[in-house]
Amino acid sequence: MRYRKEDVIQSYLYILPSFILICIFSLIPIAMNIFFSFTKYNIIKPPQLVGLKNYIRMLSDPYITSSIINTIVFTLITVPLQTITSLVFAHLIAEYFRGKFGDTLKSALFIPVIASSVLVGTLWSIFLEPHGPINLFLEFLHIPAVNWLGGKYTSMISICMATIWKNVGYFLVIFYAGVLDIPKERYEAAQVDGATPWQRFFHITLPGLSSVTYLVVTLGTIWSFQIFDMVFTMTGGGPGMSTVTLVLTIYNSAFKGYNMGYASAIALLLFALVLFTQAIQRKVFGDTDNE
Repeated sequence: MRYRKEDVIQSYLYILPSFILICIFSLIPIAMNIFFSFTKYNIIKPPQLVGLKNYIRMLSDPYITSSIINTIVFTLITVPLQTITSLVFAHLIAEYFRGKFGDTLKSALFIPVIASSVLVGTLWSIFLEPHGPINLFLEFLHIPAVNWLGGKYTSMISICMATIWKNVGYFLVIFYAGVLDIPKERYEAAQVDGATPWQRFFHITLPGLSSVTYLVVTLGTIWSFQIFDMVFTMTGGGPGMSTVTLVLTIYNSAFKGYNMGYASAIALLLFALVLFTQAIQRKVFGDTDNE
């Protein structure tokens, strides 16, 4: 089938505005980042090419090692918990609370999503203070108070709790839409056969949500690798380097150390880690495009 030249030109004109925006806000910044990663650049002076020095420096930088480990630990804690929690909530609402109460519950759980990460981080910092509400509740139960934001391990757990609390509502809506998309006939047939609600969950809901689960895990992983606001607000990367993350290290290198070249190299490292993780996820979940 042959197309007229005028139709081809018109087609390209339709996509030209989007292509220009993609170039300006995506392709050109990526190319600039790659260039700056091979330079010494402090914004004030022109960039100077230094070859692979920024990448060699990363091999011996303790902040890079700690930030990679902390980012991976944060991801391994946050992504499974927020995925499972949002999936269970979506199933419970679809199974037992369809109607006004379910809509109210979904709206209540979605409120943290629309709040800024800085606000959520500040709120949880107040909750987790030594004499904050959570420790007062623990003391009421005769449990010793915990130094949530000052401990090496509890600080990371605190950030994970705050992040899960913020994200669950978003993924709940995605899972709930996926549950509603599963044909009702499957549930009705299973109910006639005497299947319990949890049997219907494991044998109908979970298989029917495989592609949705892949989407949720992918988004959650990308967000987890990009974690910054919550860490910056709640701990600033401390105590020590126990909660420093890759994006926080990029921020510190760029806007505190004024070393844009080194920050660009770390950003490319983060990009490579996200691509590598995405490849692993595709292997684990399989190709969901044909489902």
